[in-house]
Amino acid sequence: MSLSEPRQILLKYWGYSSFRPMQEEIIQSVLDGNDTLALLPTGGGKSICFQVPAMAREGVCIVVSPLIALMKDQVSNLNKRGIKAVAIYSGLSKSEIDMAIDNCVYGNIKFLYLSPERLTTDIIRSRLPKMKVNLVAIDEVHCISQWGYDFRPPYLKISEIREFLKNIPFLALTATATTDVIKDICNKLEFNNGKVFRKSFERKNLVYAVINEENKLNRLVNICRKVPGTGIIYVRNRRRTKEISEFLVKNNISADFYHAGLDSGIRDIKQEAWIQEKRRVIVSTNAFGMGIDKPNVRFVVHMDLPDSPEAYFQEAGRAGRDEKKAYAVLLYNKSDTIDLDHFFELSYPPLDFIKNVYNALGNYFQLAIGSGKDKSFDFVLSDFCNHYKLDRFKVFNALKILEKEGYIFLSEALINPSRILILLNKEELYRFMVANPAYDQLLKIILRSYTGLFSEFTKIDENDIETRSKLSNDKVRSALWNLHKMNVIHYIPQNKEPQLTFIIGRTELRDINISAENYADRKKYAGKRIKAMKDYVESENRCRSIILLDYFGESDAPRCGVCDICIERNKLNLSKLEFDNVIAIVKPLLQQKQMNMQEIISKIPSNITENKIIKVIQWLLDNKKVVLESENRKMKWRERE
Repeated sequence: MSLSEPRQILLKYWGYSSFRPMQEEIIQSVLDGNDTLALLPTGGGKSICFQVPAMAREGVCIVVSPLIALMKDQVSNLNKRGIKAVAIYSGLSKSEIDMAIDNCVYGNIKFLYLSPERLTTDIIRSRLPKMKVNLVAIDEVHCISQWGYDFRPPYLKISEIREFLKNIPFLALTATATTDVIKDICNKLEFNNGKVFRKSFERKNLVYAVINEENKLNRLVNICRKVPGTGIIYVRNRRRTKEISEFLVKNNISADFYHAGLDSGIRDIKQEAWIQEKRRVIVSTNAFGMGIDKPNVRFVVHMDLPDSPEAYFQEAGRAGRDEKKAYAVLLYNKSDTIDLDHFFELSYPPLDFIKNVYNALGNYFQLAIGSGKDKSFDFVLSDFCNHYKLDRFKVFNALKILEKEGYIFLSEALINPSRILILLNKEELYRFMVANPAYDQLLKIILRSYTGLFSEFTKIDENDIETRSKLSNDKVRSALWNLHKMNVIHYIPQNKEPQLTFIIGRTELRDINISAENYADRKKYAGKRIKAMKDYVESENRCRSIILLDYFGESDAPRCGVCDICIERNKLNLSKLEFDNVIAIVKPLLQQKQMNMQEIISKIPSNITENKIIKVIQWLLDNKKVVLESENRKMKWRERE
């Protein structure tokens, strides 16, 4: 197929007349039937790479995604464009899941979004052969590699569906993957002669800066005042999102806060206010930013150290997607690196503790051994920890590991709105309303207010129905429950609590299989990512962009010329080669013994001028790499404390 049809689809549904760099090549590869791995930086337009070719082919595209919020967001956006899409995730009833799958088999659904956990369930696997699948797209595919920064074991089972979907291409997408992870992805997904498309991670318009700062709040205010435009401030702690937001407001900076613990309606309002620039700055945990395509973010500031270069690159990369100048600033001090090491150790509790937490969950929900598969329960972490007198942070990390091992699935308090489906046909419903006048007004209001009630579960708002019917909220809910019991409607009330789902039936303690060797390996690789992050912030003479690009396997990247390190270097008016040559000689000399300026100059080859040597040494002194002893006026290399 020529690319003329995909271009027409892009224009018709998305309003763009041309593709972004590399999108066309990826789409052509998919249309040619190739398994394809696409590495595009944050904001590179990954979703277009599977949405357009799926629209160009008859049938449904299965999209595997680990994030419920992102699934909901993409489904909503596709539906707004007139493209039929559904998502199956934790919190939906069996009836809703059945209906969604039936619509994929017999209806006109183009996109079915699933979590990797759902893909392994019997209900999905038994119906896959009945679907006319044209493409399998796997988002955040780095999760398939245990060497990656967000490993999720259910991803390992994705390749098993190939037996049901012969000759259907797989498209794997990620914004962050090292060379080792790329190889692992292709191996785990069983790519045979798969195509790999990799756009350079270099962001020429993004200015990276690391600032060693004790008074971070004052420095943050200065950044917000100096850099015009909208910004994102990332912090590790939910409580601090509100505190920092309030501090900014007190300093006349328009700001708000955001985290996953807020009511989803409130989160939507806050997010929209920031997108519409009614609020200039949003202070958030890492829950903010996924799926938000705001191109004109001018600065991203991290108040705490992320625990991997992958996480940092993805979050910092939300600045400057319009390719205009933007800033990625990381504020840190010595206590941050200590905290990072501390959190790292707590993030890997002993295996016995993890197993005991799992056992406690089974008791907490009163599940018999073997029962509970695919069942979801309201789950408040603080209540659980208080009940068993357990440390919340250790329990949280134990739960995350159990999730990664495929035993449970945790969802945040994403409020699932109330939904109803009318179970009678129109004629039967009319007869019911005549025979039951007490429900006549309520049903007429529902029929006038919502569409699709006879064919799919439809979101409703009890408060809106209350206003229109002049009934109290309790009476509206009571009436809906009565109609549910009479099999007139299927009513699923709004759920406000986080959900915990058992992916498999409750397992005996002795049968919980978490490999000690794999666990130790995973901890080792996480430790390497922590070290790489510390090396990034503690580096004092290497371009920030080069450090990040080298981590992702781009070893010959040029100096960016605009980061905090490069700006200091630029003042010397020396080439990179000249500067590096002097450093390569001076550093080992001063590490061995103290020397004065003339002694150093005498040790450097004559092809490097004395003036250039003095410039480099002065730079080393100014940046506290070299210490000048006051007594003998000799210099020594300053080792890290």
